[in-house]
Amino acid sequence: MIDDVIDRWHRYMAGELPGGLDELLADDVVFYSPVVYTPQRGKPVATQYLEAASRTLAGGAGGEFRYTKQVLSGDTAVLEFETSVDGKYVNGVDIVRCDDAGRIVEFRVMMRPLQAIQVVHEHMGRALSSGG
Repeated sequence: MIDDVIDRWHRYMAGELPGGLDELLADDVVFYSPVVYTPQRGKPVATQYLEAASRTLAGGAGGEFRYTKQVLSGDTAVLEFETSVDGKYVNGVDIVRCDDAGRIVEFRVMMRPLQAIQVVHEHMGRALSSGG
């Protein structure tokens, strides 16, 4: 099941998934941000964060976003990525867990180094406050 979910995630990131995140996320999905202490619960808020993150990391903030490693096991995937934002190297991991219906129920992002987290935090804050 996780294989299909991750295939659809890659299609979403490439802008090729009809229905976007609505098709991918469970209603009770939980998103864990590297820059926000509390988990973000529910499809509407998780969608906001994931859309802002994809714009920040892959949508033209100066880098070439790419997944460099992928490990799939059972209901969980670990996807390592690299990009740059405002000239700062960003290295991170998406940990994705799905349910039996093929919907993402947990999405956790971890990032390094500290300078990358700071610049991503600034961009995400602007994206979330402007709604786009």
